[in-house]
Amino acid sequence: MPGNGGSRWLALSVLSAATLMVVLDGSVVTIALPWIQRDLGFSQAGLAWVVNAYLIAFAGSLMLAGRLGDLAGRRRVFLLGMVVFTVASLLCGIAADRTALVAFRFLQGVGGAMASAVVLGMIVTLFPEPRERAKAIGVYSFVQAGGASIGLIAGGVLTQGLSWNWAFLVNLPIGVAAIALTWRLVAADRGLGVREGADLAGAALVTGGLMLLVYTIVQAEEHSWSSARSLGLLTFSLALLAGFVVRQAKAAKPLLPLRLFRARAVSGANLVMVLMVAGLFGFQFITALYLQRVLELDALWTGLAFLPAPVTIAVFSLGFAARLAERFGARHVLVGGLVLVAISLAWLARVPEHGQYTVDVLPVLVLMGAGFGTAMPALMGQAMSGATEGDSGIASGLINTTQQVGAAMGTAVLATAATTHSAGLFDAGVPEKTALTAGFQLSYGLSAGFVALAAVTAAVFFRRSAERVHAAR
Repeated sequence: MPGNGGSRWLALSVLSAATLMVVLDGSVVTIALPWIQRDLGFSQAGLAWVVNAYLIAFAGSLMLAGRLGDLAGRRRVFLLGMVVFTVASLLCGIAADRTALVAFRFLQGVGGAMASAVVLGMIVTLFPEPRERAKAIGVYSFVQAGGASIGLIAGGVLTQGLSWNWAFLVNLPIGVAAIALTWRLVAADRGLGVREGADLAGAALVTGGLMLLVYTIVQAEEHSWSSARSLGLLTFSLALLAGFVVRQAKAAKPLLPLRLFRARAVSGANLVMVLMVAGLFGFQFITALYLQRVLELDALWTGLAFLPAPVTIAVFSLGFAARLAERFGARHVLVGGLVLVAISLAWLARVPEHGQYTVDVLPVLVLMGAGFGTAMPALMGQAMSGATEGDSGIASGLINTTQQVGAAMGTAVLATAATTHSAGLFDAGVPEKTALTAGFQLSYGLSAGFVALAAVTAAVFFRRSAERVHAAR
């Protein structure tokens, strides 16, 4: 797959643009939800499924899509995923009723997973030289880290300037261009052949288990975690995933080779990803609510308020991350970046009721962008460090899967904590804004705890590999 230097970097730009489109979709749609509810008549509980249908399909399909990329060819799976995502975006944009929109969002999630699962594996193959690979992963990491914030801005502009339909229809020209340019710029790879890993039973177990796990997490916002329904669903989903692990240990040609987890960096990176994203994905959701419901910003200004975050992430992930990792080592850069993020979240845990954006939010976004912009490329590099040419697709799908599970877990836990605490205070007679702010403060404190635990996990898991590098020097 590697070609000449110029074409490889152009191919990276196309892959990054396609990935950005998929990442943007989630936050663009989040901003459009009130307009979707008004026009299509969703109930409050039903509205959540505009997001949840996509999230369940996306998270549940990533690992299978990643392995299909290894077997059938990563470019082929990427292109098919882009076609499905683009067509589903068109169908979502013209959906005339609630059922159709939710069904097309599920299809969109499947397409997004197929495209996203193999991108990191394609980048690793395109850039085999370590220094260039680090820079390329920095670009990819910026797209992953900054895309959601950019989506909030785009969502505000599209929704208020045009209509909610354009939150989906904007994907059409980008998708068509990405498909055409990928076909032209990225060389086809043969793959190992489907017979090398056609583990249908394993595929059914992991896809069903992941979809059910994410469904269990998102439905816990409506049903208590201690309810028989939630516990039963959680038990069943974990049983399916446990069955998948047993199947992979015994299968002659497993879907997910368990030897990947023998690499301490790979297992550690996936655990760190869950914890980090749990804190940060929930942070975006809670901060959007704080800006709108406490500081009373409209959708457009709420989106623009997040702009410093992706700008700072771009500066650090594209400009400094690779050089810092080369000089100090990935472990130190990762841990240091996570510590900065945890400090910024702890700072937000003191956010006042009568706050000011420039004083109470803006400095935090800059500090968080610096920490995340340096941590994310180092983490992605560690996640792919144990992958070979034949399994880079499944390694890419795995780290993307843990990212989505962390996002679902963080949103459910943090939103539930904030809502429950605020509701209790409001019922006790506390003014609404005061109660809301207290709930958000609690959520930020939990976010800081998630990220701090991620920093500790990174320091412990990556210690041995760092010591080996030091000894080699």
